[in-house]
Amino acid sequence: MPYYESVFIARQDISSTQVDQLADQFTEIVATGGGEVKKREYWGLRSLAYRIKKNRKGHYVLFNLEAPAAAVSEMERIMRLNEDILRYLTVKVEALEEGPSVMMQAKSDRDRGRRGDRERPDRFGDRDRGDRGDRGDRGDRRPRDGDREEQGE
Repeated sequence: MPYYESVFIARQDISSTQVDQLADQFTEIVATGGGEVKKREYWGLRSLAYRIKKNRKGHYVLFNLEAPAAAVSEMERIMRLNEDILRYLTVKVEALEEGPSVMMQAKSDRDRGRRGDRERPDRFGDRDRGDRGDRGDRGDRRPRDGDREEQGE
């Protein structure tokens, strides 16, 4: 059977127990269709990138599924009809990830470095700050319209 990853976003004004009930309902639909939910993660109430149906936040839930396509399409049909679901996305994958998803890992466990650890290029290139001369010495600057000294006034 093919593998799928599915994420849905539920409205912000429902409780987390109601989100669990929705997830149980979708798990039952997949099981009825001959599939199995391998992993289920509740990512919590998170801010949305933009407003969706007047909501600024949403409850995120991830499913890792091993199911036939008919069971997944039935689950998506029920998601489409449910008023509490703002968005959903189901993607077919080659293999399911083991362990927690990236969203569930602690920030310190992620592969990205900390801010102080990264190397920053020198702001002034290879030259020394003293090579620019005195700040008052602007001999190479072209005169602008508002410069009265260079215009002879």
